[in-house]
Amino acid sequence: MGIKYLYLVFFLMVAAALFQADAVLTALYFLVGAFAIGRWWSRRALAGVQFKRTFVNRVFPGEQVRVRLELTNTSRLPVLWLRIRESLPVGVGVGQFQEVAFLAGRQTRVFEYMLWPKRRGYYPIGPLSLYSGDVLGLLDDQRCEGAPDSLTVYPKVVPLSQPRLPSRMPTGNVRHTQPIYEDPNRILGKRDYVVGDSLRRVDWKSTANLGRLQVKQYEPSISLETMVLLNLCRADYDTQRWIDATELAVVVAASLANWIIARKQSVGLCANGKDALDAPAPLNVPMRTGRAHLMRILDVLARIEAADGLSCEDVLRRERDRLPWGTTLVVISGKAGDVLFDELFAAQRAGLNTVMVLCGPVARFDEACQRARRFGIEAWHIPSERDMDVWRR
Repeated sequence: MGIKYLYLVFFLMVAAALFQADAVLTALYFLVGAFAIGRWWSRRALAGVQFKRTFVNRVFPGEQVRVRLELTNTSRLPVLWLRIRESLPVGVGVGQFQEVAFLAGRQTRVFEYMLWPKRRGYYPIGPLSLYSGDVLGLLDDQRCEGAPDSLTVYPKVVPLSQPRLPSRMPTGNVRHTQPIYEDPNRILGKRDYVVGDSLRRVDWKSTANLGRLQVKQYEPSISLETMVLLNLCRADYDTQRWIDATELAVVVAASLANWIIARKQSVGLCANGKDALDAPAPLNVPMRTGRAHLMRILDVLARIEAADGLSCEDVLRRERDRLPWGTTLVVISGKAGDVLFDELFAAQRAGLNTVMVLCGPVARFDEACQRARRFGIEAWHIPSERDMDVWRR
């Protein structure tokens, strides 16, 4: 009950007592009755309002999302006025959606609005707040409808053609340039026999047709099992551009995972950032294949944010002993110090193929690259997204 309403009732009571006027008493009775009936009516009617929110809850940046709000009055009493307010995060909308409507008894009304997510993230949509009251506006009732829904905006995925990831596992599905990894299941062609060729390679049918020995040529291939270690420790990135650099690191991780999955190879993810769902660090997605597994990785990459916590070296030291021999380990970070090189070299000696990708501004990368090559480690520097073109050639 508003303070102005109390003042008005008090004034009418005083006026009725002083002047003994029937009109004043009538106005007082009318005001009190309107308040009591309005309070009962609005609460009963509002209690019968139900809502349903539907939208596509997983999108990429730049895609429009249409949100559909369906409000149903399950009561026979009409809701004389209903103010709808939907809370929205700044990253996907204008802050809130508001509408005022009338709901007749047993009526359903549909409201729609658009979201424009511009960057990856995990966004709450809602909660939906409903306000109603009496006709005279003497009181307001508020009701919040349950927990908000969530919108997952995936990171940008850059199409790659040839990242040139090393592997020691032969006979897979990925073409390779090393002839020692020839796959007998992938016949490239035939050629004349030369001294030293194994008789197992002889194509007897072609030999009979041509009248001279023919041997099969196999297409080189590898099996690429990759673990992507994404370092999102804020201290390992440039202090002035750490936001852009960490976002670039997430894009690189998502793009590599997409490229590997597209070639029907297995990939996993390990990251030391902060999860929006408060999952403990480090986040670990084991190596699997398939598009469903890629979506799981993109879900994690959408939610994770840079934080000050577990260091990249600690995560690498913890994970390297769990990986099978021959696994390609891609470490994505913002800088490479002595401790990281020591851990990468230890992983190299343990039989892993180590690749280091540094994102954002990196001081003296040429020296780090030369040092990495001495250890037999592949090293790449991606200062910005357009520099990923080196993997598109």
